[in-house]
Amino acid sequence: MDRYTRSDVLRIAAITPQQLSYWERLELILPYAPRKSGRTSPPTPTGAVPRAERLYTFADLISLRTIKQLTESGVAASRLRDAVEALRRQLAQVDVPLAELRILSNGRNIAVEYQGRTLEPLSGQLLFNFDTAELAEKVTAMPERTPEEWFALALDSEGRPELRRQAIEAYEHVVRDSPDWVEAHLNLGTLLYEEGEAAQAAERFRRAAALAPESPLAHFNLGCVFDELKQFEAARQHLREALRLKPDYADAHYNLARVCDQLGAYAEARTHWRLYLELDSDSRWADYARQRLEVLGQAVTGLYPPRYT
Repeated sequence: MDRYTRSDVLRIAAITPQQLSYWERLELILPYAPRKSGRTSPPTPTGAVPRAERLYTFADLISLRTIKQLTESGVAASRLRDAVEALRRQLAQVDVPLAELRILSNGRNIAVEYQGRTLEPLSGQLLFNFDTAELAEKVTAMPERTPEEWFALALDSEGRPELRRQAIEAYEHVVRDSPDWVEAHLNLGTLLYEEGEAAQAAERFRRAAALAPESPLAHFNLGCVFDELKQFEAARQHLREALRLKPDYADAHYNLARVCDQLGAYAEARTHWRLYLELDSDSRWADYARQRLEVLGQAVTGLYPPRYT
């Protein structure tokens, strides 16, 4: 994940040191301490993290842009703090409200868009159509994020289990607005696969393979998903293609050997178990590959039929 120093943030966000310090005191921005895990507390008289040691994420940069736009439109920073604190209480699944939510403001009042609804943070009440229509001419919406900003936010979130769903939603924004972004399809497919949504993951990997037919990773991922869906012939085709593009792809040899075992293609399975062991001879997966070769070797002599376990 990208990290930015204090001087980076001041330059990129085009704000003053005084503004940044004030917003940190209000806990609108919570920088990381590089030698500690998790976020730091805001500066205190004792035990504060020295400014030179603070680091910031891309989500912090998005938050700072939002804070700057809101305060320049007339929203008091203290009122924004109250709104953010309310959102953190009401929407525990939203880690960085100012980066993750679309903010609406008329220069005095604040509302947020969340899951297709408009919410007034301090009261927690929904604003229905007649409310928003009445304010339509007065409310200014903060600009939508660019695909690049959504992608960076997704990268920043996907490594944290509690933010996995947020990362998925961010990648979905990317592929909606930039449908030819191969890496976004691959990353989104991987997250969906890890969440047990194999069919949806397959769609992402199909798109990635169509956009980048020479990508061994796209074909490997698609082969793994087809294996999960028990579509073994389709899995074999894509794993073969991954190996055509990258012959030393150890994981592809391993998975193709497994798929061939499932299909009863034992000669091809033996070939890929052996090739896998040439590339990886020390892991616990290598031990399993040796077991399979032993079983398949005995099967060839007619001692007993091969059994996949």
